[in-house]
Amino acid sequence: MSSPQAHLVLTVIGPDRPGLVSAVSAPVERHGGSWQRSQMARLAGEFAGIVLVTVPEAAVGALEADLAGLAADGLRVDVRRTDTPSEAAPASVRLHLLGTDRPGIVAEISRTIAAHGVGIEALTTDLREAPMAGGLLFEVEAELSVPGESGIDELRAALEQIADELMVELSLE
Repeated sequence: MSSPQAHLVLTVIGPDRPGLVSAVSAPVERHGGSWQRSQMARLAGEFAGIVLVTVPEAAVGALEADLAGLAADGLRVDVRRTDTPSEAAPASVRLHLLGTDRPGIVAEISRTIAAHGVGIEALTTDLREAPMAGGLLFEVEAELSVPGESGIDELRAALEQIADELMVELSLE
């Protein structure tokens, strides 16, 4: 019989340098844990990430202590317990937005998504040079978690209205 497993979400941030992922993954392995899912990126010289791990319940305290010790190297790791991940995947929709950068795009889009009871599973944004017109283009890629297919048409209509107001291209797939 296997020991009970704890599910932990780790948030990681610190100045970027080689070996940061190894510094976090080594204690997880050392305490019998398993790295499940993660998203990590380097932004403006900082390394940030979020990681879902499982570890034997009896090893949680020792793992937390080892991860806290990484602060001596400038790496902050916060640990939060979470529920057992659900096996059933909700319906998902991919959102893509591209348009001239301006303040408030993420706020307006996310407010509309939330108002329709839809969750954001993953969100990536980026700025890039506009090839012909000059200036910056803002791009959003998101995976949305839709509680049911019934509200997707209303969400699409609301997002298309905002896209028209913001003068951006938006698609839902």
